[in-house]
Amino acid sequence: MATATLSATQLLPLSLPKTSQKPRHAHFPFQSLNPSPRLFSSNGFVSNCSPIQALLNSTPITTEAGSEPEPFTLRQICQSHVPDHVLCRMEELGFVVPTPVQRQALPTLFSGRDCILHAQTGSGKTLTYLLLVFSIVNARRSAVQALIVVPTRELGMQVTKVARMLATKPKEGELEQKSCTVMALLDGGMLMRHKSWLKAEPPTMVVATIGSLCQMLEKHMIKLEAMRVLVIDEVDFMFSSKQVSSLRKLLTSYSSINTRQTVFASASIPQHKIFLDKCIQQKWTKNDTIHVHVNPVEPMPSCLHHRFVICQKNRRHETLLSLLQSDAPQSAIVFVGEQSEKSKKAGNASSATLLINFLKASYEGYSDILLLEEDMNFNSRAASLSEVRQGGSYLLVSTDIAARGLDLPETTHIYNYDLPRTAIDYLHRAGRTGRKPFSDKKCSVTSIIISKERFVLEKYENELMFNCEELIV
Repeated sequence: MATATLSATQLLPLSLPKTSQKPRHAHFPFQSLNPSPRLFSSNGFVSNCSPIQALLNSTPITTEAGSEPEPFTLRQICQSHVPDHVLCRMEELGFVVPTPVQRQALPTLFSGRDCILHAQTGSGKTLTYLLLVFSIVNARRSAVQALIVVPTRELGMQVTKVARMLATKPKEGELEQKSCTVMALLDGGMLMRHKSWLKAEPPTMVVATIGSLCQMLEKHMIKLEAMRVLVIDEVDFMFSSKQVSSLRKLLTSYSSINTRQTVFASASIPQHKIFLDKCIQQKWTKNDTIHVHVNPVEPMPSCLHHRFVICQKNRRHETLLSLLQSDAPQSAIVFVGEQSEKSKKAGNASSATLLINFLKASYEGYSDILLLEEDMNFNSRAASLSEVRQGGSYLLVSTDIAARGLDLPETTHIYNYDLPRTAIDYLHRAGRTGRKPFSDKKCSVTSIIISKERFVLEKYENELMFNCEELIV
């Protein structure tokens, strides 16, 4: 089969042709192929807009031998699209060199195409879609123009903080410019205060959990007629949650693909080719949606060192304590399984609570060990995360509520006190460390298992393509 060839310099600032035009630098072996690519990944696979069979028979695109991409800064990629005061704030915050997902996805996003961002944890997806938002919205217009939907309050607070930092008013001499306003419409928030805000002057951007958003939509307190960009973060988790019907309604009833640009983002999208086809068939995205898949052969950062310890089930507390004393981590997260409904009804203490009590009594490495789990009230959860983010050393004991999207870049060690239920859960837990894209510092992920769980961990190794070293404690 013939191979289409693009140089790296042609590939990065790719300006995608309309369907009525022929591509200048690509030659496809069959006439039925629509020249607008539907798949775009860092390993160079492109496919058309026809059903799954065409996806499976996609034509590879290769870069010319010896060609290297020119060095880009984020400013160079964004300067003709994103307001200058946002770029200045971006650089002040330390975002100067683009990560692979930013380098590959931003030109496509700026071209107006719907996109699925599929890249490792900590790869810079949040900044990628926020830069798109700032390139689209008009701060002088009082209407909701951008909506970012997240699965948890904690992730929503994090995204809101970054968006507000980027939207900070310009320096002296540019104060006449109105800054972009960002509302956090999250579970447990002050909805009455939000109603007053929306009535007085709608925000430019809304970061929302699907539950709170649907409450406001059903009461006609928020209007999406002016929305120009919709982002669904952690999209695979959102479609597997209990609120999937509300998400589908948002995508098809409350707004239209014809009036918005849609972006889905996640580090894990199982069966992504089938998912892409379904997005188009269900009209969640347009027909020419592009899948940007960064580093598909390495789902997790290479700086992670994976380990496991086999112990008796009744010795897991002591085994974890021994690991903590040996590793002496400066910043660590211990993941535990969620408490079953049967255990809750019986009045039993959760695994997290029992572990916290044990560590406080036995471990002298930390004066304050923090807890984060679903059953805590929102203020307590916010307080735990606030203490973690203040810097210094921390030991956080958490359920999987902390596994999706939270950016705690100082975390160097992850401990799976309970083995994750799926390989995807393992990937996201592990993704809470190794979150500094240009750092070579080694971080570790250690699983405490009983002997019969070894085959489960081996399954995860095969699915996620990593090797796990056994430790003897």
